Amino acid sequence: MELRHLRYLVAVVDSGTVTAAAAALHVAQPGVSAQLRQLERELGAPLVERGPRAVTPTEAGRAVLPHARAALAAVEDARDAVAALRGLLRGRVAVGMATSLPDTVLADPVGDFAAAHPQLEVTLREGTTDELVDELRAGRLDVAVLGFPHAPPDGLDGRVLVESPLVAAVAADDPFAGRAAVSLEDLAARPLICLPRGHGLRAALDAALAARSLTARVGFESGAMTLLLRLAARGAGVAVVPEPALGAAGVAALARPPVAVPITPEVRTRLHLVWRSGGPGGPAARALLESLLR
Repeated sequence: MELRHLRYLVAVVDSGTVTAAAAALHVAQPGVSAQLRQLERELGAPLVERGPRAVTPTEAGRAVLPHARAALAAVEDARDAVAALRGLLRGRVAVGMATSLPDTVLADPVGDFAAAHPQLEVTLREGTTDELVDELRAGRLDVAVLGFPHAPPDGLDGRVLVESPLVAAVAADDPFAGRAAVSLEDLAARPLICLPRGHGLRAALDAALAARSLTARVGFESGAMTLLLRLAARGAGVAVVPEPALGAAGVAALARPPVAVPITPEVRTRLHLVWRSGGPGGPAARALLESLLR
């Protein structure tokens, strides 16, 4: 078994097809297929199922993949360690960010880090909290900024960056607008505008409602916080958002911006900087984490 066998397996699974994997690896497609078959013969089991449109890992393939990824990561870590001893910072750093967050959260620190280390490959991926947690656990991301109602899930460490109460954002002429607060029962009786399931904020809302045997009636879902607030300002429903979201430039500049009404009992959400337990591998990823924590 050689490293290229593992590299080809990971590339095929991640790309979804042998053709896409070959293009990403800059090798001929027959070569990828031949190396994959050789690995399957050596392990004594098929590792992927070749469907008409996509390749999916078999049970054996799913068992092998974490070890393949770990072996490839170990090789990169060894290269990075030697580069670090020579006073260089090289390698690849993958950053994740929840789609609901404003671009100001990571644009400056990650952009500055990438500009200061042009020899690094720094990538940024957006997604839901659930998607990015899976990416972190699989080793495809090094660090991420995500929302959780409480502590990060098992296998991840983190630091709380911001903790905010959720509020009901409504149009200026909405019946809720003149109230001192709205209850969870009030929210359950109205069409809501909120983030889709898979986001930390939505998890906090759903958990608070479920604790009172209530269920959200969601009319509009979007991962874009500004869109949620624009819909609320138009009277399309009640947006449930973190209180600081109403201060975003795109919202405050509206002719009739939405009004924030506190929710009782208070529901809070936390924004975390998270990484795999034990810290990210490689000096480049650790350097970015230290930079973000500062």
